[in-house]
Amino acid sequence: MRVKSFLMTVFGVALAGGAVFWAQDQLERNQAAAVDTSIVRVVAVADNIAFGSPIERYKLTTIDWPADSVPPGVFTNFDEVVPKLGGEPRRAKRALAQGELLLASKISEFGEKVTIVQTLGEGNRAMAINVNAQTGVGGFVTPGDFVDIVLTRGSDDTLRALTILQNIRVVGVDQKTDEELDQPGIARTVTVEVTPDESQRLALAQKAGQLSLSLRSLDELDDKPLETVRLSDILLEKSPVDDGTPQPVIKVRRGITDVQEEPVVQNIAEEETPVTDTSSTVN
Repeated sequence: MRVKSFLMTVFGVALAGGAVFWAQDQLERNQAAAVDTSIVRVVAVADNIAFGSPIERYKLTTIDWPADSVPPGVFTNFDEVVPKLGGEPRRAKRALAQGELLLASKISEFGEKVTIVQTLGEGNRAMAINVNAQTGVGGFVTPGDFVDIVLTRGSDDTLRALTILQNIRVVGVDQKTDEELDQPGIARTVTVEVTPDESQRLALAQKAGQLSLSLRSLDELDDKPLETVRLSDILLEKSPVDDGTPQPVIKVRRGITDVQEEPVVQNIAEEETPVTDTSSTVN
């Protein structure tokens, strides 16, 4: 009887154990079936991160993202972004805003130094221009803006201005490179992104005369050819807008029947007595 009872007990325990394993296996299968494969959890920015700042765990979060529209370079694990204990951090290669996805193109490698070089396009150069309150648009130029560069040279009657470069991106103002910077300030230097050919033209232009920046609007994308403007082009003897005042004329007779009216050219710099009778006949 004791042997029979022992065998029944062993059988009962084995049956119960099998039932537990079967139930656990079914639960895992059901949970796996319940996972939505159309959603991926990716790493995002939880708090603003300034250019050059280290990527720290408390400034990160995860969000659900549609699997079929995940951009290349996303991270799905904090361990891919945050260094191990005592390790060198990754840094932001540009200002990162709260809520945006963290992409590999926006951050450095572990321990990599981040400078203005990371903001330049392939093959481009960074070059500084000396400016002041007048030539630097009153301090309203900030990193990320686009400008035209105007060269002024000559003196007196030979003074002229020419736009030498158009649609040039500003990458730094003095020592500041943060594109989120929106506080105007009077700068002494502005650093711009140019091609190698443009850098040579810009270097010569700085030696040839004074450079001024012309801030472009956000909607202006196309460049237009601009001609040199000379001092004589703007020092007109009268306003280019017709003010409606009748202009004096003289009548010139050529031959017997051909009579033509010619306008009288006056110099506004001279004070003359108004002419009451402005018509005459020339034979």
